[in-house]
This record gives sequence, C-alpha cells and structure tokens, in this order.
Amino acid sequence: MSIRAVMIFADDTAKQCRWWAENIGHQAEPHAEEGGFWWFELDGVEVGFHPAAPTKNPVGGSPVVYWSVDDLDARRDELLRAGCKPHRGPLEVDAARKICQLVDPFGNIFGLDGPYAQSASPRQSEVG
Repeated sequence: MSIRAVMIFADDTAKQCRWWAENIGHQAEPHAEEGGFWWFELDGVEVGFHPAAPTKNPVGGSPVVYWSVDDLDARRDELLRAGCKPHRGPLEVDAARKICQLVDPFGNIFGLDGPYAQSASPRQSEVG
C-alpha cells in the first residue's frame, strides 16, 4: 500500500486549501468539488479539505491518511474482521473510485482509497 490522500477538516475549506496550496504545495492549483470539498495534488498525493463536522471530523482533529488499495471492498472486509470498526463510507468519489474510513482497534481513524470490486453504485454527495 502507498499513501494516496491526506484529509484535513476545516470550517472554511476554500480558504484553508488555498493557503496550503500556496504555502505547502509550492503554488499548487486548488480545485473545488460539490459539497464544499477542496483539494490540490502534491507529489502524487491528494491533499483534501473536507467541511468539518463536530461529532465525526472536528476542526483540528488529526488528518486522515488514505492508503491506496487494489480492491477497497476486499481490504475493508479484511480489516473489519481484524478488529477495525467502520467510521464513514464507503463513498463514491467518481465512477471508478471509492473511499472509506475505518477506526483501528486503538481508536485511530484512517482511510482506504481504491477501485470498485464490482459495478459502481450511485454517487453519494458526501466525499470524505
């Protein structure tokens, strides 16, 4: 597995993404998605800014690192059997890619990012 994405939770996703893109991303170009999600790419890693939610993803919480996997459904199932708990998703990012977040047995949240094992489901509005 390799790191695919880092997710940061923010009240003002556009402002935070622009700041990070300019100051950390070496003038990377910010992109906006529906639902308030903003992102830029840095050395092949997607740095995303998701609207914060007080109960699941508060401002200032740890960034969520997403591991790239070949089969999201199979790897998610393996990790659930190994003691992880579901946190969010799986959610469709585009027609061939989906993500999910899990909580490891120690309380740490991490994400998986990968292609569908089977045909895609309808797009959901929530991204992160």
